[in-house]
Amino acid sequence: MRNMKELIDKLEKNRILSHDELAVLIEDNSKETLEYLNERADAVRRIAFGNSVYIRGLIEFTNYCKNDCFYCGLRLSNKNVDRYRLTKEQILDCCQKGYALGFRTFVLQGGEDPYWNDTRLLVLIEEIKARYPDCALTLSIGERPKESYEKLKLAGADRFLLRHETADAKHYAVLHPKEMSHENRVQCLKNLKEIGFQTGCGFMVGSPGQTTDTIIEDLLFIKELQPEMVGIGPFLPAADTPFSDREPGSVELTLRLLSIIRLMNPKVLLPATTALGTASESGRSRGIRAGSNVIMPNLSPSDVREKYSIYDNKLATGVEGSEGLKELKLEIEKIGYKIEVTRGDAPRV
Repeated sequence: MRNMKELIDKLEKNRILSHDELAVLIEDNSKETLEYLNERADAVRRIAFGNSVYIRGLIEFTNYCKNDCFYCGLRLSNKNVDRYRLTKEQILDCCQKGYALGFRTFVLQGGEDPYWNDTRLLVLIEEIKARYPDCALTLSIGERPKESYEKLKLAGADRFLLRHETADAKHYAVLHPKEMSHENRVQCLKNLKEIGFQTGCGFMVGSPGQTTDTIIEDLLFIKELQPEMVGIGPFLPAADTPFSDREPGSVELTLRLLSIIRLMNPKVLLPATTALGTASESGRSRGIRAGSNVIMPNLSPSDVREKYSIYDNKLATGVEGSEGLKELKLEIEKIGYKIEVTRGDAPRV
């Protein structure tokens, strides 16, 4: 354990390790190593953010998607999905309820739905920002041309989440149909950074075909990109997909990687994802103690939450839902943190 502590201390000091050192750290599955890794990540996070945990109001506004990703329950070829698309009025109603509850960031998340073209999105974004000028608006709507991203930013969008899924092109081809390009995904992230979005990337832990080497590539890609946000969570299988019978990703490895990402990127905004809470009842609180500092309760209308089934048994009620905010605050306070009712922007690196 002494050698592992020295390795973790080296990562904390230098914010980087060699490929072989990262491999040793990732593959060490001892309880003692995980505890020390989480402890150091928590200390680094407290230097940058104190004990604050930021909340984002998640609005899953469409489950239509033109893509056929092999891991996603919303994939185009899944005919068993009960498709829905919120209207502008419904989305604005979600924002109104969220604002009253104290949310100061809204996250519009959806599949790559052709209905939501630039014209419709610009009207929606401008209306949200006009009504709630003190709020941040995050988009999570997939790959678009650079010109589209520029229009969305000009209309008032502040942040954009686009998981890179994997930094390895061959692994990307395992997870996606041939029509989708790893090169284009990476270029989209670079475009978002260049335009001035607070940009988020991320990957699934334990996705089919993932190896220690591909995880290291992900970590180094994140280090190079310098995103303001990173979202990771365990792979969870979805019905009616090619990976429906695969084993879910490891919660323990996810917690290990959350801490490694925090030590490599001290000021990054790092969610304790819904997938982590779905995979383990204590996943969200363990994620916070491992270095996470963002939670995204669901603001979507209750009658559509189960329809946004990107993986099986996704949590969307209780403390995962906006109506459970009081309970969530108590849960977070019990482990020594506090919910921060602010925009929660990324600090400048």
